[in-house]
Amino acid sequence: MSKDLKGFIKELLSIVITAFILAMILRTFVIEGREIPSGSMLPTLQIDDRVMVNKFIYHFKEPVRGDVVIFDPPKVLNSDTYFIKRVIGLPGETVEMKDGKVFINERALKEPYLPESLNYRFGPVVVPNDSLLVLGDNRNNSFDSHLWNAWLTRERIKGKAFMLYWPVNHVKLMEREVSFE
Repeated sequence: MSKDLKGFIKELLSIVITAFILAMILRTFVIEGREIPSGSMLPTLQIDDRVMVNKFIYHFKEPVRGDVVIFDPPKVLNSDTYFIKRVIGLPGETVEMKDGKVFINERALKEPYLPESLNYRFGPVVVPNDSLLVLGDNRNNSFDSHLWNAWLTRERIKGKAFMLYWPVNHVKLMEREVSFE
């Protein structure tokens, strides 16, 4: 083998190994793609859509109402798959679902992404410190905080979904879109 070919192979291997190591570091600590496993976030996210997840953002800031988060479900659910839901109730807030809407501290939320009004009642409950109340956008067909009899604690959150990247014709940034009426 010629000296030039050996040099080329050596350089190519170093580039491939470096790229692989960087990709593994990024995927482990910074950003990751995830597939949507269920219809609980319809119509915002379709089954089999793919989202990019920022895995480090919550090391620097707290989740905000409207964030779409990926998390390991509470232990009492005995599930080994991740969930994706929207943050609705923050620590210390009183949450109630009635009259087809979600109320936070007795103020109704405006949620334009919902496909229909709620068909159930829940609460009022106070969200404990270091916990969140999360709901699917497909509220009437979502296995979420209002059914768990458990709280989503902060340490179970794996990241924030910030971009829908697949299929290509659905590419968009994930907006919070939630406000008070």
